[in-house]
Amino acid sequence: MTIDEQLLNGRSGAATGRRRTSAWAVVLLCMSFMLINFADKAVIGFAGVQIRQDLGLSAEQFGMVQSAFFWLFAAGAILVGLLTSKISPRWIVVALIVVWTLTLVPLAGAVGFGTLLVCRIILGFAEGPAAALVMSIAHSWFPPDKRALPSGVINAGTSLGPLLAAPTLTWVIAAFDWHAAFIVLIAAGLVWLAFWLPLGRMGTERATAVASADALPERVPYGVLLTRPTIIGLGLLLFLAYWGTSLKVSWLPLFLREGLGYSATATGYLVTLPYAVGVLANIGFGLLSNWLSARGVSNRLARGWLAAGLVVANGLSMLGFALLGQSGLQMLFVVLGFSLYSAAFAISFAAVSDVVPAKQRGVVFGFVIAFYSLGGVLAPMLMGLFVGAGETPAAGYSTGFTFTGALMAIGCIAAVWLIRPEKDAAALVARYATRG
Repeated sequence: MTIDEQLLNGRSGAATGRRRTSAWAVVLLCMSFMLINFADKAVIGFAGVQIRQDLGLSAEQFGMVQSAFFWLFAAGAILVGLLTSKISPRWIVVALIVVWTLTLVPLAGAVGFGTLLVCRIILGFAEGPAAALVMSIAHSWFPPDKRALPSGVINAGTSLGPLLAAPTLTWVIAAFDWHAAFIVLIAAGLVWLAFWLPLGRMGTERATAVASADALPERVPYGVLLTRPTIIGLGLLLFLAYWGTSLKVSWLPLFLREGLGYSATATGYLVTLPYAVGVLANIGFGLLSNWLSARGVSNRLARGWLAAGLVVANGLSMLGFALLGQSGLQMLFVVLGFSLYSAAFAISFAAVSDVVPAKQRGVVFGFVIAFYSLGGVLAPMLMGLFVGAGETPAAGYSTGFTFTGALMAIGCIAAVWLIRPEKDAAALVARYATRG
């Protein structure tokens, strides 16, 4: 090897190392972005008892507040997703974190029911596109067979947020009041922004995505992409998973206190268990999906079936804790019933990228999120109706979670039948690869 070749290889290796470091720095920032996102969502649940007492809210009104967060969630996901074709996602996330912070400012002081409702609606609109944006940014740094793990790390932020927020914000609320929790979240958003501005940026996949003959076409009509069976199946699967997510964020702390009778202190610790398991599930099943793909297992199995199996197991766990009396086994099912489905999001987003061209992912992710966010609209409100209609709060929670568990387990059958990434990708290549 000549001196010039050695120097060239050395520079190439150094550049690869710098790119890998930059890629994982971006992934960690995206993960912390989702951490703040879910801490913002979860804080109303942590302070739910105090907020209901302070504002005199019924179970139905509190369910409306939690549901209101998702009223414009879909609109935000779609509208901001469309902007990704014109504005770099790097700068869109800056605008979103600013809006998130501004919606929390009024809640740091005395408010009424109307102000609380409006702030949650605006926050929901601004948080709707969050997952689509950070997944688009992260996937631009990694090849297809390596995307499940970074997706899992990012999605772990959705569990880390409430996991860290639960004991921290519960202590803040107990030591001061529920308004102080929002001051903490405002500070967290500003600190994140200070790190993102110098470090956050897009990868280079957009420039190399169509370099090989068997790569996805550079562009496909959105009507075709959004009606692929894989996209429809993944949307249905994530709708079911998000139904459970919204209940965890909005009703789990109240279920532990009102339904199972735990104290406020015990609830603050118990509510962290599903989030802790969710972090491990996201990373562990992300690694498993990557491992299966690397060994030639089809993406239908390594992505679709794996994600669907997690949601089915989640639904069965919900049925288990809804039908059991208070015990260690019931708490085990509570933990599994509010954690397993979280890993399905990361794996499913990787599957979406398998059939969507790089430049169009932000838009398609936005539409997928808009659809599955409907579960967030319906679930908290229906649970409020179940709790309000029950003879006792415990009976109402039992009915609501029995319904949810059955819905998640049965609905996955249709989703599994539809998810087929390889077949859909091959069809797009055959039809559009030579058309540009």
